[in-house]
Amino acid sequence: MQLGIAPTLVIALAAATSSATAQEQLSDPGFDPSVAHPAYVAATGPRVLFDQAHFNFHTAGGRYKAFADLLTRDGYRITPSPQRFSRDLLRGADLLVIANALGAPDVASADAEKPAFTEEETRAVAEWVRAGGALLLITDHQPTGAAARTLAARFGVEMSNAVVVDTTEGNYLDGFMQVNLAFTRANGRLQADAITAGRDTTERVQRVVAFGGQSLRGPPSADCFLALGPAAFDLHAATGERTSAAGRCMGLAFPYGRGRVVVMGEAGMLSAQLVTEDEPSGKTTHPWGMNWPGVDNRQLALNISHWLTRAL
Repeated sequence: MQLGIAPTLVIALAAATSSATAQEQLSDPGFDPSVAHPAYVAATGPRVLFDQAHFNFHTAGGRYKAFADLLTRDGYRITPSPQRFSRDLLRGADLLVIANALGAPDVASADAEKPAFTEEETRAVAEWVRAGGALLLITDHQPTGAAARTLAARFGVEMSNAVVVDTTEGNYLDGFMQVNLAFTRANGRLQADAITAGRDTTERVQRVVAFGGQSLRGPPSADCFLALGPAAFDLHAATGERTSAAGRCMGLAFPYGRGRVVVMGEAGMLSAQLVTEDEPSGKTTHPWGMNWPGVDNRQLALNISHWLTRAL
């Protein structure tokens, strides 16, 4: 059902998206991770360190299995890591993937918004990227935006830790909540850059859908490839406050020293999950992410990885 944005309903909408406990989210076992034209020969590509040391809501063997499987089929070598970041750990990686790190294991607790990373860890990651490493930092609305802020700030990225809403016709999935944002060439929210262009016309991204995330502001050198509309606003669940998200982004890419960084403000779009929710008529299950029909989220995931590892 399409939702209007009366003040009381907006607050309810924010509360519904702020806690994973209202939903059952599982990796879609039917997702096909095959890649038509792999960037690398199988098991010879860049070494991907997949963070699992920071109470991550998404892991390579859990809700982000589809993403990990997709990169594996593209030739990348995935290593899930239960270790805190250090120079020695990062030295053996080409790409670091962090998906929804938290400050505590219970996503619904107040402690979940505490910094997920120590000062030493953020310094180690920044130095590693500056020397030529590649970072994919994937975040979401509260509490993950707050938990990742210290690391993001190292790279000049500001996170809202709120839920982005856009009531503009064409900027959200018709018939769904107005936090399910659509980024297309037609609505101008999908920006032209190397990531959305791909290696050739077969990899050109036309339509991406996000499933409720936060807004970002990057450094001056950043390309905003998922741009928020002029009427978009951040809804802060704790207070019900609205702040404008105009001119902000949900996907950023930029160089950092000799390395590269991509920061995402929504995590569901690069997953392929089945989400079960309680509705008045009973439980309903629907796709969430790369398995949503009619979107190019899968190609976006590949293009981001290719840009980070210079295959694009």
